[in-house]
Amino acid sequence: MTNQIAGAKKADLTELGRVRDRISFLYLEHAELNRQDSAITVTDKRGVVAVPAAMIAVLMLGPGVDVTHRAMELIGDSGASVVWVGERGVRQYAHGRALSHSAALLEAQARLVSNQRSRLAVARRMYQMRFPDTDVSKLSMQALRGKEGARVRRVYREASDASGVAWSGRTYDPDDFAAGTPINQALTAAHAALYGLCYSVIVALGASPGLGFVHTGHDLSFVYDFADLYKAEVTIPIAFSVVAGLTAGDDIGRKTRLAVRDAFVDGKLMLRMVADLKALLGQKDGEGEDDVVNLWDDKLGLQKFGVSYREFTEDPS
Repeated sequence: MTNQIAGAKKADLTELGRVRDRISFLYLEHAELNRQDSAITVTDKRGVVAVPAAMIAVLMLGPGVDVTHRAMELIGDSGASVVWVGERGVRQYAHGRALSHSAALLEAQARLVSNQRSRLAVARRMYQMRFPDTDVSKLSMQALRGKEGARVRRVYREASDASGVAWSGRTYDPDDFAAGTPINQALTAAHAALYGLCYSVIVALGASPGLGFVHTGHDLSFVYDFADLYKAEVTIPIAFSVVAGLTAGDDIGRKTRLAVRDAFVDGKLMLRMVADLKALLGQKDGEGEDDVVNLWDDKLGLQKFGVSYREFTEDPS
């Protein structure tokens, strides 16, 4: 009898695909998930397919999914985020922790959001990304909200004109996906996928999804902040385009997710997200990625971890 565990050994951090290089998301429902070596096997009525775990950023598990302990072990080791969602992937019920060993980005985020001046500066940087031709560095939050509201209304109007899909406003019932108009259903599905991708990037890099700069008070506040940077360019035009091309019997949620997924990959959105997130929080590329643990000291600064310190009085001498 041996103590060896069957299957591939846990991958070293240097062997895993970086979050910027991964496939954005994979939505699964009514399937069984298991593990074979370093791949997740997905079994449904159509057959079995193997998915390389280390190349997925987020797995969205919908209704009817059975997942084994071995599969979850591999997903955890590979650093993929897992989000349990409702039908059509439009409601989040729970999530699993992603692989993140450095707290450097989280500490930077906490410092920035805890100071009114630095928080305002980050919020302005977010709005500046949406208004590249206008200097917003002196605008108040109230003025920025008004400017953003006008921009979003214009984006919806232009998308409606370009696609020929009628637009009367964003209305939806989170408890009844099918009750919304086709365009509102498509927007809900598209934004849900974008939120999942934003969440995956945020936690994979070690930041907090709850410490928002514009949104606040919710455990996904920063996810909403971050997603708003990309809606006008990605999810809103896609939703209108999908609805314009609908035929009888089409599943709006599924068709929208597929279109959004393709845009995520083709547009290299994850690569941009990683760079944007680090820039917003003031971290240079490659900085703070080392797996280092220190002990904090209010007088001596950072001290070595894993050392047996002998007792001494307030006067170390």
